[in-house]
Amino acid sequence: MNWLEKFKRKDHLEFRVGDEVKIGVRIKEGDKERIQSFEGLVLSIRGEGLNKTFKVRKIAGGFGVERTFLFHSHAVATVKVLKSGRTRRAKLFYLRDKVGKGSRLKEDLTITALPAEEPKKAETAAVPAAEVTATADAAK
Repeated sequence: MNWLEKFKRKDHLEFRVGDEVKIGVRIKEGDKERIQSFEGLVLSIRGEGLNKTFKVRKIAGGFGVERTFLFHSHAVATVKVLKSGRTRRAKLFYLRDKVGKGSRLKEDLTITALPAEEPKKAETAAVPAAEVTATADAAK
């Protein structure tokens, strides 16, 4: 087995620069492990292979907090795309100086961030047809 394949992530993270993401970060405290969420805007994606990283920025307590994550790190438990932003740049460092409405990006509605869940067929078929007609007759 190649060492690159050994440390590479099995699940592929799919997001782009400008997306608002919620990242579940594994935090180890003593012998316990928990997942802490970090929610913010993806400013940049750089590198390739095992060195690939992405920067996420959020506003906490009136201050901007940026954090750099490795794509293939085991510390990153989950990445969920909340909103997809429309950008024309690869690096969004200019947003550090923007305040208020100027720091917002237009939302890209052409990209579906998460696939829609299919409805469960077992729940709809659980109600017998006799009960449906009985309740309809009682309503009249």
